[in-house]
Amino acid sequence: MKKSTFRFAVFPLILLLCLVVACKKQAEKTEAESMVREDVKLAEIPQVVMATLKAKFPEAEIQKWTQEKEGDIVLFDIEFKQQEQKFEADIKEDGSVQNWEKEIAAEELPEIVKLTVEKTYPGAGLKEIMMIMDVADGREALEGYEIVLDTADNKEVEITVAPDGSVLENSGKD
Repeated sequence: MKKSTFRFAVFPLILLLCLVVACKKQAEKTEAESMVREDVKLAEIPQVVMATLKAKFPEAEIQKWTQEKEGDIVLFDIEFKQQEQKFEADIKEDGSVQNWEKEIAAEELPEIVKLTVEKTYPGAGLKEIMMIMDVADGREALEGYEIVLDTADNKEVEITVAPDGSVLENSGKD
């Protein structure tokens, strides 16, 4: 009787151990496949686009990217970090930069931009601020500031404000 009880107690333990080992191996396999897919996905970015990104941002660590089409133009919207700072870049398939963005602190916003945001969304909290640099004919110019806010009524909105304080885009506008 004791041998039979011992077998019934040991068998579930062995089964449980096998299950744990199998799950661990499956998790490792899934993680490895995921890493391979990420590398393959990065390899889908054209070399000319990657060369442009690395020339402008040599330490770029790509976090996410998408391919979009605006009219006849194919754009690669690339989100990345460089030296722990968040950036985004829109690069055309021919390798030319359309614009790039850099995350900045609220203290870096011009006073007129702060006033526009406060006037448009009183009591809103700043969530993220990106400085937008437009690139045309190889020249960069400050286009504005893309600001993600939590409004007083708990909605998330995005507003883009020009350096002169005028509103360029407003996702919360009715």
